[in-house]
Amino acid sequence: MPKYRIIVDLSDRQLYLLDGSIVVRGFPVGIGKMLTQTPAGEYEIINKQPNPGGPFGVLWMGLSKPHYGIHGTNDPGSIGREVSHGCIRMYNEDVLALSALVPIHTRVTIRP
Repeated sequence: MPKYRIIVDLSDRQLYLLDGSIVVRGFPVGIGKMLTQTPAGEYEIINKQPNPGGPFGVLWMGLSKPHYGIHGTNDPGSIGREVSHGCIRMYNEDVLALSALVPIHTRVTIRP
């Protein structure tokens, strides 16, 4: 049984999926802009909502910090850039692949 956790590295704009201490996947992400930065810290995934609509793409995974989440996007050009209001944006196909692997309560570490 894998022990998945997620590390979001803001400095290189990557989300890493780890099984224990081994990185199994890396995904490019879009992160918060200067005035609405993605908050560093320890969180967990508390819910998943398919097809939330609008800018959230095909899937929303809410974090234990209210109003923050990992989600798809309707603007793939924004991935790899500082563009969001603090959420972590992924390509739609990437967020679906990630969501299929990680259960609710998966630990998410966001580091500067």
